Amino acid sequence: MATTTEQIWKTFHAPLHNFIRRRVADEAAAEDLLQEVFLKIHQHAASLKDPQRLESWIYQITRNLIIDYYRHHRHAITSLEDPQALNIPYELPGDDVVRELLPCVRAMVFALPDQDRQALLLTEYQGLTQKELSQRLGLSFSGAKSRVQRARARLKQQLLACCHFELDRRNHILNYQPLCQCSKQPTCCSDESR
Repeated sequence: MATTTEQIWKTFHAPLHNFIRRRVADEAAAEDLLQEVFLKIHQHAASLKDPQRLESWIYQITRNLIIDYYRHHRHAITSLEDPQALNIPYELPGDDVVRELLPCVRAMVFALPDQDRQALLLTEYQGLTQKELSQRLGLSFSGAKSRVQRARARLKQQLLACCHFELDRRNHILNYQPLCQCSKQPTCCSDESR
């Protein structure tokens, strides 16, 4: 590989650290994950055939390690009555736009029908795969997959009814314009109003 691990470190260290910190609240865990990313890059650099795909390859390694981190650290959740099942963070590090919208998103998730809310909480917030969700709930794999897709579609529909979003080329939120009162009034979408 023409690019050395040291050059990759200089180029990607800060952006990858920010990327991980937006997804992992614990600074020490984020640092450990960053080190694991660069260890994987060093170990598998020869497997990258197309140098043009370096950045996407690095971010895929990073996403996979973050997923593995959450799978390893998740708690077993059996019902929505379990307090851990409702553990959607109140704050996120990094992205101010996402942080502003979090109370609204929390309220929207809790407003979903029970099955949809359960599917989102267990997969998106507790890190279960759709296959693990199907086993946990006694559903077929395609049934679990459909339930998660339906829940995501309903949440997306609520978000799009609430706000107009400006996205970058990677579909990350750059900015938003409220279309209704829910994003302007924190008490409207906060858990305290439930």
